[in-house]
Amino acid sequence: MAFGLVAILSLTSMKDQKSVDEPPVDREKSLTGLRTMLKVFKHQRCMNCHPTDDKPRQGDDAHIHLFSVQRGIDNKGLPAMRCGTCHQNENNVSANVPGAPHWSLAPKTMGWQGLTDEQIASNLVNKLKNGNRSIEQLVEHMTRDSLVQWAWAPGAGRSIPVVSQKEFHEAVKTWAENGAVIK
Repeated sequence: MAFGLVAILSLTSMKDQKSVDEPPVDREKSLTGLRTMLKVFKHQRCMNCHPTDDKPRQGDDAHIHLFSVQRGIDNKGLPAMRCGTCHQNENNVSANVPGAPHWSLAPKTMGWQGLTDEQIASNLVNKLKNGNRSIEQLVEHMTRDSLVQWAWAPGAGRSIPVVSQKEFHEAVKTWAENGAVIK
């Protein structure tokens, strides 16, 4: 009987210790982070490469990409018009063509154009629609991927998101660390 009581007390202590070690989830902090992230996702520079159809857009007015460029089966253009033909690993200052490593459209499942904030958020955490990424992988993608980071260095004549890169990174981490809440 005494052993049983000691075991219960030990398990209770371990459970209490575990909850002390884990950071508390703050739903409101997570939602605040998400709202900041959405400001970036909905910036035209990001929307241009996250279409829900097969046509990339260009410019702050979101006009259809010149030369009738199309998605292609791998999101990198049709065989005769590959994204990498014009879009190199960095911005081409002479030709004013934007560039970053692995330039491509986001997969169609990651299209945001025309979606509500709630739909974008829902798709963000849905592994069937986010490239099979865990929350940790989403944080890595949004804070480290060179193509995502290009949004804050798009070259002359291109607008940048209304949220600074540092603020965006902090928002992504805050969102994830507090439960990746989406509504």
